[in-house]
Amino acid sequence: MVRTDRNFIYVICKKEHQTDSVVERLTTPQCKLVSYEEWDEDEDKKWILTFRVLDEYEVTPNLN
Repeated sequence: MVRTDRNFIYVICKKEHQTDSVVERLTTPQCKLVSYEEWDEDEDKKWILTFRVLDEYEVTPNLN
């Protein structure tokens, strides 16, 4: 499941191995992982990943 709220993207994964591919795909110079949370326990356990989309003023410039 994916939800957005302004500059934040929330992704809920049902299996822990999914979190690695989600982080790999969404992490860019303009988008950073800001929170990782395990929710519940046992069979209905979920992983909530929060990404923040940076605006043009927060992106680190490339240096020569």
